[in-house]
Parts: sequence; C-alpha cells; structure tokens
Amino acid sequence: MFWFKQMARQALDLLYPRVCAGCGGPVGAEEHHVCWNCSADMPYVRSPFCARCGDPVDGRVDHSFVCYSCSDREPWFDLARSAVRFRELPQKLIRALKYDAALWYRMDLAHWLRSCWESQFREVEVDAVACVPLHATRVRERGYNQARVLGVLLARRLGKPFIPGCLQRIRMTPTQTHLTAPQRAANVRGAFKAKNPVWVSGLRIVLVDDVMTTGATVNECARALKEAGAARVYVVTVARG
Repeated sequence: MFWFKQMARQALDLLYPRVCAGCGGPVGAEEHHVCWNCSADMPYVRSPFCARCGDPVDGRVDHSFVCYSCSDREPWFDLARSAVRFRELPQKLIRALKYDAALWYRMDLAHWLRSCWESQFREVEVDAVACVPLHATRVRERGYNQARVLGVLLARRLGKPFIPGCLQRIRMTPTQTHLTAPQRAANVRGAFKAKNPVWVSGLRIVLVDDVMTTGATVNECARALKEAGAARVYVVTVARG
C-alpha cells in the first residue's frame, strides 16, 4: 500500500506539479506544499512566551513568566502552545484550509503542529486527542471541521486514540474576529459541553485547534472537559494570533 501511494503521488506530480505556496518554486518529494527555504523563514513561535498559555512577547525576558491574563484568571487548560505566528504564509494556508476547502495543505499544517508538540510537550504523557468542535450548522456548510482534520493526523503521529464527538458546540456563536478579549470570552461562555463524561473521565487530553488568539475558545472547551472529569487538558494549535 505504501509503495502504491508513493507511485500514485509521483504520477500526480508529473501531471500536476506541486509548487510552494509561499514562493511558487518547486517542493520536495514529500507530500508538502511549502519548500525548505520558506519553511526555514516561517514565523515560528519562539521564547520568550507565557509559561502557561504560550503567548509570545517581543523583546528579551531572561526568566520564566506568566502573562497578565493567566495571572488574573487561571485558565482551565494546563498548558497551551502554538507552532507559528498567525501571519504571512501560515495565515494564508490556514485560511485556505478553513474557508476554501484546501485540504491539500493539511499535511504542512499537521507537520508544524506535530513539531510543536514534540518540542514543547516532551515530558507530557497523554491518553487521547480531541479537537475544538464546530457547530453542526457550520460543519454542514463547510463539509468538515479543520480542527478535526488536524487532530486526527496528530493522533496518528502520537499513537493515541482520537475521540470524535467528545465535545459538542451546543450554541452557535458569532465570529470572534473583531471582538475584544472580554467579548470573546463572553461570546463562547457555555457554548461547549462534553457529550458523554464517561468518554473523558480521568483522561489526559490533547485539545487541537488551528488558531489560538486570546484563548477564549480553547479555555471554554477545557472547562467543559475538566467539569466532565478530564484529569489534564493540553492545548496545541498550529498558529497563535
């Protein structure tokens, strides 16, 4: 099966050559759409960042710190990290996946997600992977949940079960794009619940999403999981807004 997939991919590359989504140049033989040069120039999230939520800050900080938001109100999740900043090429790929059904970018995004997990959660033991759910109406409109697509790929890499449907979005919420941090928190408050507490009780769960901005959405999901009995909730996202 592996060799068949390799041959099929090579045949497709001959008919429809893949080019880098960043510079338009050639890409390698892997199932990616970003070349090595553009990958090296990616706006990766680097230290210094909040020890709890992973929010990066500009400038130099020589010690571990917790940001004001996490100090003011302790988040429900235990730890959150993101691979890249939500700008430039990552922003282009995530928006294409999310709004234009560009599912071929999923491997690049999943690669950054996996790299973030392996570098930032080296000593963390987990039991299962879940994702931030979309409302059923949005799933019907879009045809898929981009967070679930990424979560399934990460679960395969970790060798852990993916728990589909353990979380439900029980209320439609307006877009968060132009809302302030307090407005975002209010917008999603009570929007999620655990479908069946038995599925998550006592588990250490990885919660996957595409973008984390203020953290309101993932925090509310973590609240639902913790109230259903989850032991730990670790958040990993492709990008940080």
